[in-house]
Amino acid sequence: MSPETVAALFATCLLAGFAGAIAAYAAPATRSRLIAAAPPIAAAVAIAATAGSLYFSEHVGFVPCKLCWYQRIAMYPMAIILPLAVLLRDRLVMRYALALAGIGLAISAYHIQVQWFPERSNSCSFDDPCSAKWVEAFGVFTIPQMAAMAFTLIGLLSVAVIVDQSRRGKQPPTALG
Repeated sequence: MSPETVAALFATCLLAGFAGAIAAYAAPATRSRLIAAAPPIAAAVAIAATAGSLYFSEHVGFVPCKLCWYQRIAMYPMAIILPLAVLLRDRLVMRYALALAGIGLAISAYHIQVQWFPERSNSCSFDDPCSAKWVEAFGVFTIPQMAAMAFTLIGLLSVAVIVDQSRRGKQPPTALG
């Protein structure tokens, strides 16, 4: 598959994920099903984002810039902890996922700004520029934009679970027991 096809596939999945999550959360009848499915969905998003980044760098040969590496630092742990949390039925991990997603989203937002306004950035190198647009799915979505969508989707799913836990009075255990 070509990089453009893979990027279009990822962008389509992310857009469908957003639409589905928003529609399911907005309807009270399906909200509880979304909250129950949020950890596995977040895990799937993290795994797909990790696989996508590895596809682009290892298979296609796109060299990740410094900002891409920082985004990977935020995403890759979620591809491990979220599936483990699903297996162990540990919904408290969504708090950690929210923190990592927030950090990754901030880096992605800056990376998008660098792509839009490369002259304003000092984080790029000549031989590995952060402003490079390797792909543009549907003529719009670059890799940092798709990463931002993945971080946002994971963050929204995490918030839904955390809010549900607090409404039900389920507080995480403290360090003292």
